[in-house]
Amino acid sequence: MYILALDQGTSSSRSLLFDQDANPVAIAQREFTQYFPQPGWVEHDALEIWQSQLAVCQQVMQALKITAADIAGIGITNQRETTVIWERATGKPIYNAIVWQDRRTAEFCGQLKADGYAGLIQDKTGLVLDAYFSASKIRWLLDNVAGAREQAERGELAFGTIDTWLVWQLTGGALHITDVSNASRTMLFNIDTLQWDDQLLDLFAIPAALLPSVQASSQVYGTTQNADLGSGIPIAAMIGDQQAGLFGQLCWQAGMAKCTYGTGCFLMMNTGRQRALSPQGLLSTLAWQIGDEVVYALEGSVFVGGAVVQWLRDGLELFTQASDSQALAESVDDNGGVVFVPALTGLGAPHWDAQARGAIFGITRGTNKAHLSRAALESIAYQVNDLLDAFSTDSGKPIHQLRIDGGAAMNNLLAQFQADIADIPVVRPLQLESTAQGAAYLAGIAVGLWRLDQLQEKGQTDQIFNGNFTPEKRAALRQQWLKAVDRAKNWLE
Repeated sequence: MYILALDQGTSSSRSLLFDQDANPVAIAQREFTQYFPQPGWVEHDALEIWQSQLAVCQQVMQALKITAADIAGIGITNQRETTVIWERATGKPIYNAIVWQDRRTAEFCGQLKADGYAGLIQDKTGLVLDAYFSASKIRWLLDNVAGAREQAERGELAFGTIDTWLVWQLTGGALHITDVSNASRTMLFNIDTLQWDDQLLDLFAIPAALLPSVQASSQVYGTTQNADLGSGIPIAAMIGDQQAGLFGQLCWQAGMAKCTYGTGCFLMMNTGRQRALSPQGLLSTLAWQIGDEVVYALEGSVFVGGAVVQWLRDGLELFTQASDSQALAESVDDNGGVVFVPALTGLGAPHWDAQARGAIFGITRGTNKAHLSRAALESIAYQVNDLLDAFSTDSGKPIHQLRIDGGAAMNNLLAQFQADIADIPVVRPLQLESTAQGAAYLAGIAVGLWRLDQLQEKGQTDQIFNGNFTPEKRAALRQQWLKAVDRAKNWLE
């Protein structure tokens, strides 16, 4: 028997099959279209997301020549906060999905802050009041799509983050559900009571009839009802992608931390059964729920991580494949004095500046594309280091080790610079598919295929990177970075 993991990300849909020993044995990936209708706006076609996800599911099943009867369960992990609203009767989205990176509601969120609602929202949800999360995106859709608010009031529309959308499709509309980890990213969910919050629904003018029911992260919710995939497969796990990475990296004890280097970068630390408070704007969020046990986490997000490499590839056309960035960067000894602040969609934690924009400092006539490439890779590590500093300060405890995963974690230059600038060991696992792995583990637990103690033995290390910089060099580089960040802030009036 196999576990099928659906890993639906910001730029691609992937599927992985795990065998009975919890090892990945087949993988398929398909990119889908990114839409940028206006500066700061980012959209996806929700139907294209579903079609691409279905196609890669079929691809891995065909690769191993298996059918639905050979799959013990499906685990779903997904880009979070991205917002879809569709008609219950037809399953047709009323508008493109508004992606987590989208900033169109920043002004509205700024008005809520000015009106004094930031504290209330953080107390209830653990989140910083920001356009990043789903609530203001839902409101925008209801206010800007003709007839949407009236349809929502009549109960004719359904909202979901991408996990909810995929389960709706997999079950032919039979299930409208999410899990606690995804619900906690909407800015509408009270993470203490584990309920949708009526006061927040009123604040954002969102009808409760729009919302999915909230479930644990690991349980059998129902079965597939889909002719293209096969019917009767138990859907057994749902979890946001960063929480899935934390689980897949075996960070099951309070104080353990991981960073996923994807389109964005996401640092997350397990805080156990207690929600942590953060004066520096880190997020307190739900990590997962298994049975009745709820686990919390602290999180900080870098909006533009691997996306800066994509921009160098597609926007500036410095190379043809993202993987070429390392070789180009390594062709020079250093960044040539260039510092790149990739605030292409604003700055996330701990800066939280929606008005910041990307900036490149220190350019001279000697600057070339290799310097830009190196500075871009270093910018990813600098942003993660800002978060590590905030985690240490807010938790009162140093982070002794950082576990890394995601596509950009394969970049040795990036991993080494991360260890150099943070001065802690950076541990890269042998199996980099931590996000899909987390979803698969949770599904396997739900259907009785594996126990936690069996999975604990799965963690194997590929490489440990240790910092080599002198304290003086590290301090000077950090100071130069923070100087550049300060100049990139508040660019938009």
